[in-house]
Order: sequence, then C-alpha cells, then structure tokens
Amino acid sequence: MNAFEIRGGKALKGEITAQGAKNEALQVLCAALLTNEPVTFSNVPDILDVNTLIEVLGDMGVTVTRTDAHTVTLQATDVNEGFFTDPLFKKKSAKLRGAVMLAGPMLARYKMAHIPQPGGDKIGRRRLDTHIRGFEKLGVRFEYDGDESLFTLDGSAMQGATILLGEPSVTGTANIVMAAVLTPGTTTIYNAACEPYVQQLCHMLNRMGANISGIASNKIVIEGVEKLKGCEHRMLADMIEVGSFIGLAAVTQSELTIKNADIEHLGVIPETFQQLGIDLSIQGDDIYIPAQEHYRIQKYIDGSMLTVYDHPWPGFTPDLLSIVLVTATQAKGTVLVHQKMFESRLFFVDKLIEMGAQIVLCDPHRAVVIGLDRQVPLRGITMTSPDIRAGVALLIAALSAKGKSTIHNINQIDRGYERIDERLNALGADIRRVEG
Repeated sequence: MNAFEIRGGKALKGEITAQGAKNEALQVLCAALLTNEPVTFSNVPDILDVNTLIEVLGDMGVTVTRTDAHTVTLQATDVNEGFFTDPLFKKKSAKLRGAVMLAGPMLARYKMAHIPQPGGDKIGRRRLDTHIRGFEKLGVRFEYDGDESLFTLDGSAMQGATILLGEPSVTGTANIVMAAVLTPGTTTIYNAACEPYVQQLCHMLNRMGANISGIASNKIVIEGVEKLKGCEHRMLADMIEVGSFIGLAAVTQSELTIKNADIEHLGVIPETFQQLGIDLSIQGDDIYIPAQEHYRIQKYIDGSMLTVYDHPWPGFTPDLLSIVLVTATQAKGTVLVHQKMFESRLFFVDKLIEMGAQIVLCDPHRAVVIGLDRQVPLRGITMTSPDIRAGVALLIAALSAKGKSTIHNINQIDRGYERIDERLNALGADIRRVEG
C-alpha cells in the first residue's frame, strides 16, 4: 500500500483549480440509469470513488465512453439486472458508499434493486433507514439477507406518496427523488435535504424530462412521468476541496488563488473560515487567500468562545470540520469543534496532539482547540489516514510541520482528492508517493 512522505514547513504559492464535486458525482452518475439515451457529464472528478462507481456501472452493462479524464458519457440501454447478486458487485460496492445510489434509479426503471451494506469511510454509523423507509412509502417491499448483508427491493407496486423524512439525508433525498421521477402519481418529500448537489440532481432530472418543483427548499414535489431522455450535465466545483485549500493556505502561510470555486454554491464556508481569522477575498468566481503569518479566531458578540458545528444545508458541512480543526491549531485563540453527525470522525486528533497541537477531545463529538499562534510549531510524525477528510487534515498538518511526516493508507485520500500530491507539489509542496 502506498504512503505519502511529506517534508513540511514550505509556503506554497500559485493558482489551483477545484476539482468536480465528488458527492454530486456519486448521485448524478447513477441517474443515467433512468434513461436508455446517452447522458454526458463534464467536470467529473478523476478520483477513486467516482472511477469505481463508473466501473460498477460498466459492469452492469452501461456503455461507458470517456472523452477525457473529466468527461464521460453513460448510456444504459441494456442493464444486467442480475449483476447485483454477482460477487464482483459485492466486492466493489463494499468499498463504496455511493453504490447505495443505484437503488433509486433501478427501482424507478426496472422495479427492482439491491442495496449492499454501505462501504466507504469508517466514521461511525451510517444508517440506510432513510432510504429504505422512503422507498417503503412508495410501495416498495424489501427483504434483508443478514448472511450476505444485502437488501432486496421489490418495486412492482410503486405509487406516488407523501414522505416525511426522519432526517434531511442528502443521499436519502437524492435516492427517493430518483425513485419517484418515473413512479405514477405525485410524490411529496418533506424535510428533504436541499444541498447544492441535490439541487444539481433535480435540475438535471428536469432537463431529462422529469417534473420536479420545490428545488432548493425542504419540500420537494415530484410528478411522475413515463420516460426520461438524455442530457448534458456539468458538475459543480467540490466545496469540500475548496474549503480544504482555504485551510491549507492559512496553516502553511501560503498565498493561493482557488480558481473556478462556484462561489454562489459555497454557502457559509467562506464566512466560517473568516471566523477563524483567515483573510480571503472573492474575485469573480475565484477565492484569493494572501499569505498570513497570524490569524485570530473570532469570538461571539458577547465575548464567549466560538463554536463551529455541522448542520444541514445551508449550515456548515460536516465534511469540513476536520479541516477547521487542523486550521485552528495554528491560529490565535480557542474554538470548540462540535461534530454532531458522526461519532468517530474526531478520533484522528490523537495524531495532531502527537504532532504538538493543543487539543482537548471532550467526547466523541466535541474537541476544544487551543491555538497557540504558531509559538509551538507542529513536528513531523508517522501516521495513518482513517478516512478521506481526516486524511487531508493530516496532510495539511504535515505540510506545516517541521521535519518529515509519513501518512499511510493514502488510498483513503485518493478516494476523494484528485492527484493531490501532484497538484500541491506544483505550488511548492514536497510530497512523495512511496511504497508504504
């Protein structure tokens, strides 16, 4: 397995373009199953998770045509419905949580689907209840095979319904929307997620001939149609990568310009990093971060300590809390990071503490970071990436640390960040990919 060797302490400088959005790709690529006509996607991130999903679609019988690394055309003319019981599907889907997104379109078009126990990051419980209960409201019957860890779904009696989600799950909302677009009748989803990636999916489906209203709200209404057509779709910039680069610039005292950031879809991300004291400016669709020797964490108006926590859109995304945490280690001031969604996502802070960061892990969900204003620089150590976001947080810490750091299990980082070593080395970083 490969590892990164990082020699830190170097300030980076230059321009970097944000990749296409991983979480959007895992939704919209599956929507190609809803039609037998070609669907062409651009700004596709060339990363492990997305490429694995495209491979799975190809294994199912979808025709895959790649114009270049970031453009792919999918045509689901002849899909092998029996592929889901193939050991190859189970092997690949075990590595990829995005495989669950195949269920909605398969139910809509073929009236059957299988959902494996989700793979992906080991960051705590990631239940499928929202997906399954939503499908049940549409008339889907399911069986669960505990030995195979596989749900079998029967959608032969699907009909539009009113669905109140127990949580505003992004993937749950997207899956149910895709199941409903070809289902007779009207489907209303209350407490729906309204993240930009769900909006992107809904706009794409409407261009394909779907009838979806309430986009960008928490009440989505779908009038079922008989057939969808092909279309072209461009993915947004990855907001998580944009936020990661903002934090990277601050921690390493680098002057960076993030190009093509799709500013209007970033929500409170720029403002949240500004609350950590980071000076940034919006220039058209780019973000400019000057080199900063010092940045001070803000306090609330009453003088109390700042808390940064995750919340459904338009709140702050949980995927950036790891980046906020490592960014705060080099600031001046104190912040409470509250990760509400996943109970295992903060456990990587033991490595930051070993590197010299001042962090108190209060419980599985909360950590207090005491920023010492670079008075105690981080030191290089050997560590292992537990998941995508923590892996990049550790990479950012290593880039600011004195000496050499080694990060093992970088397959986790490659799942979500495209050629991150090459792109950062072009800005002046010193990252080597070695056999670990």
